[in-house]
Amino acid sequence: MVGEDTGTLFIVSAPIGNLSDITYRAVETLRSVHLIAAEDTRRSKILLNHYQIQTPLSSFHSYNQVKKGRGFVEMMKEGKNLALVSDAGTPGVSDPLFHLARLAIESGIPVLPVPGPSAAVAALTVSGLPMDRFVFEGFLPVKKRRMTRLKELAEEKRTIVLYESPRRMERTLRDLHGTFGDRPIAVARELTKIHEEVIRGNLATLAVEQGRQWRGEITLVVGGCPRRRDDGPPSDAAVETEDEKRGLE
Repeated sequence: MVGEDTGTLFIVSAPIGNLSDITYRAVETLRSVHLIAAEDTRRSKILLNHYQIQTPLSSFHSYNQVKKGRGFVEMMKEGKNLALVSDAGTPGVSDPLFHLARLAIESGIPVLPVPGPSAAVAALTVSGLPMDRFVFEGFLPVKKRRMTRLKELAEEKRTIVLYESPRRMERTLRDLHGTFGDRPIAVARELTKIHEEVIRGNLATLAVEQGRQWRGEITLVVGGCPRRRDDGPPSDAAVETEDEKRGLE
């Protein structure tokens, strides 16, 4: 383990659905640390039981992050290692778990990633939309600043990745169409799970579709703003080759 005088915080990515998607290193790390801080201990217990991991669990979420965070930092200062996991995917992506990583860094505690699944990247890979450059927005505001943010994103030329809950899907599709106009979109639902589904189409069609029952975890991948004629030619930076970007001859 890293760190002799202090413990280490491991940021461990968990499966987004299929339990087999966890890495060997993640299982090894979860078995070897002194404690696992989990966003939802009930969800994480399913994963631990599946791989016969006996490490103790402690809850860590937005309601207790201040108090629990300080306690975890003190524990690591005493030389104990801690693993941080979210309900699914990579901790800190659209959840408050980055708070613990920041506390650990400020306290001089080593923070190491144990990379793995992410719904945003998984949805991008199957969307059929450009993924060389993209922007991850997470969840749109529900009320305050929602339309302001949508208008800002409407000018974004990179592919846009959003998370959304099933109960807001119809509204979000209408808002996206009303603000963006017609764009290509891929809706990835329940990725890696039994009812996995990827719907590819356009906003104009999906925004007016009636009767679809949206269920499960949903990731939307939306095409960026098309380049207008008055945008002018691409800049030199936009046409750099990959070698030039890396500073190679």
